[in-house]
Amino acid sequence: MSDEYFLDTPVVRGFIAGVRDAIAQAASASDACDRIRPGFAALLEDPEWLPDAYAQPNPESGMGGGIGQWLLFRAADRSLTLFALVVPPGSETPVHDHLAWGLVGLYRGAQDEEIFDTALTLSERRALAPGDFYALLPPRDDIHRVRTTSPETSVSIHLLTNDTGCVWRHTFDPEAKTSAPFRSGYVNVACEED
Repeated sequence: MSDEYFLDTPVVRGFIAGVRDAIAQAASASDACDRIRPGFAALLEDPEWLPDAYAQPNPESGMGGGIGQWLLFRAADRSLTLFALVVPPGSETPVHDHLAWGLVGLYRGAQDEEIFDTALTLSERRALAPGDFYALLPPRDDIHRVRTTSPETSVSIHLLTNDTGCVWRHTFDPEAKTSAPFRSGYVNVACEED
């Protein structure tokens, strides 16, 4: 297998090259995130790099509510992905985990995020505007739910260290304190069957 660029542009290739350099030089996941931050911020600030085709809702969404997850890049060994998460107005993701570290940031629209601790207790709420981003370093911030609060569809960009759409993760019911297996999938790429 080889690296897969589903959005094969100089911007994406340059960003991924910078990410790989940062990871190679980093002493930890936290250090890698700090090194990647400037390039990720530049990606979020560039209004031209993400075509509208990768910012469309998905009526057949595995997450419901028309939510679409568009794969932009995937490493050959599945250790790194870049994808766009598209959440229509009024829709929200289920409470879910990621099982990977990386960076998550808002590209378009507005979102509210609810973050849960490992006991499924709501620990933080934050409003996100375009350009806002944060490091995801499990177990911190790994369990969350996002909802679009803008009248237009929100698009967030995720750089994570697994094949997020195809690995089996978890959804959670915070009130019942239960979890269930979950695989979100991608709109534009099928996952291999187990």
